[in-house]
Amino acid sequence: MLLTDYLERNARLYGMDTALVEINPSEERDRATTWREFNLIESANPDAPYRREITWRDFDRRANRFANLLLSRGVKRGTKVAILMMNCLEWLPIYFGILKAGCIAVPMNFRYSSDEIKYCIELADVEVLVFGPEFISRMDSIYDQLNIRFTFFVGKDGPDYTEDCMKLTTFCSSSAPPVALCESDYAAIYFSSGTTGFPKAILHNHRALAYSCEVEQAHHGQTKDDVFLCIPPLYHTGAKMHWFGSLHSAGKAVLLRGVKPEWILRAVSDERCSIVWLLVPWAQDMLDAIESGRVKLDDYETEQWRLMHIGAQPVPPSLINRWLKVFPDHKYDTNYGLSESIGPGCVHLGLDNVHKVGAIGKPGYQWEAKIVDPAGEEVEQGDVGELIVRGDGVMLCYYKNKEATDEVLRGGWLYTGDMARMDEEGFIYLVDRKKDVVISGGENLYPVQIEDFMRAFDKIKDVAVIGLPHPRLGEIAAAIVEIKEGVTCTEEEINAFCEGMPRYKRPRRVIFDKVPRNPTGKIEKPVLREKYCQGRLVEAQITG
Repeated sequence: MLLTDYLERNARLYGMDTALVEINPSEERDRATTWREFNLIESANPDAPYRREITWRDFDRRANRFANLLLSRGVKRGTKVAILMMNCLEWLPIYFGILKAGCIAVPMNFRYSSDEIKYCIELADVEVLVFGPEFISRMDSIYDQLNIRFTFFVGKDGPDYTEDCMKLTTFCSSSAPPVALCESDYAAIYFSSGTTGFPKAILHNHRALAYSCEVEQAHHGQTKDDVFLCIPPLYHTGAKMHWFGSLHSAGKAVLLRGVKPEWILRAVSDERCSIVWLLVPWAQDMLDAIESGRVKLDDYETEQWRLMHIGAQPVPPSLINRWLKVFPDHKYDTNYGLSESIGPGCVHLGLDNVHKVGAIGKPGYQWEAKIVDPAGEEVEQGDVGELIVRGDGVMLCYYKNKEATDEVLRGGWLYTGDMARMDEEGFIYLVDRKKDVVISGGENLYPVQIEDFMRAFDKIKDVAVIGLPHPRLGEIAAAIVEIKEGVTCTEEEINAFCEGMPRYKRPRRVIFDKVPRNPTGKIEKPVLREKYCQGRLVEAQITG
């Protein structure tokens, strides 16, 4: 089945069941009047958070209307259509409408600056743009420089260079467009995180999207009764493709616009959510709030919550150990994947392997994985090498970048750039990004290992380890440490805690600062390097 087939099946079999709910606790309630003409259901309680929902039938019809809008404008198969929107109820129907029209969906990071938006639109050869009110000022500054055929606005009072998307679609047919799709057709372009400069465009076909749907359901066993709480941004492969498990099972999903612990727990309680995908900072904030007594679990109904899983970044074992003390009945899973290898994870821990917390797991459903040396040969068990993966979810290419494609796609394998090792039971442990390894006095230091150790200190909220240039050692490990709110901590306390590590692994410098993370939870180490390295040699105090 194609991804669009799942949607049409759900509309046919479960048409009146709720498909999607949007909750925005901080939204002004008068915005709801914008959508009444579109038959969206609103909360009857004026004191409740702003809430909307649509059924599977409405979802499919909206996707069809947007597809038919594109076709009515003469948009051809293969045209790139960009989505620049915050998470909202319109996001996924627009995405599926693009696919149904035979076009290529191009989701864009909502944190992009104007220059980055322009760069990505040009890189992906985007001809049609759909954007929301949060991006008006950014679009105003670059629109005249873009070669866009049609620009649709989702909201009210859009700029004069846009057309009202929702109003136009009310005049379009809600029947499926006459476009035949096949697995090999190009389907979507996603962008890399851009950790080495401007992002690269990652091209996937329809088979990869449908495969991610199969993988997610196989990993987490979603049923019709499960309710998935989705908080991360839909432009990213992870959030959207974890939602594909709900698409596969025809279960309800909740889009929560906000990450406060109280909001997450209220959504779990009110919507009866059973599966929640969190990022590390949000899980930490929830535990801090619960353990401090600021949030009381007894105020919420959470007995139906069966699974908490985390992806997009290395997960500190200390965090999961804390979590299972607070939620002892939860199943836990972590997923490892890249935008180049679809979202649900080419490697995952598995629901019954909590005793292996710290590992990213084993190859995912119908995936293969190996750890290799620079020559591409498998390393001995326990040795560190580069993780490579193979499966139907591997990207076709970096769009318009053959050189970069050839660097990472070799013999059907995707070279991830992540350093890893495998234990005697076949579980894979992520060591670090190849480019993040710190070489100090000839020793390879893997920041993730140091970060995991330091996060076990109860005064530390977050930590990032980077290499700073040094005149004698080449580099030293520096720890940027973010302390928990309301807590005081000294460098001496940090150094004393780090004495539990081998001497060569201990950070030579401690810097107290906020740890920057991108919308998918990954530490933005280039930001830290630019801030603290600046190309200068750093004289460090060598302690001990």
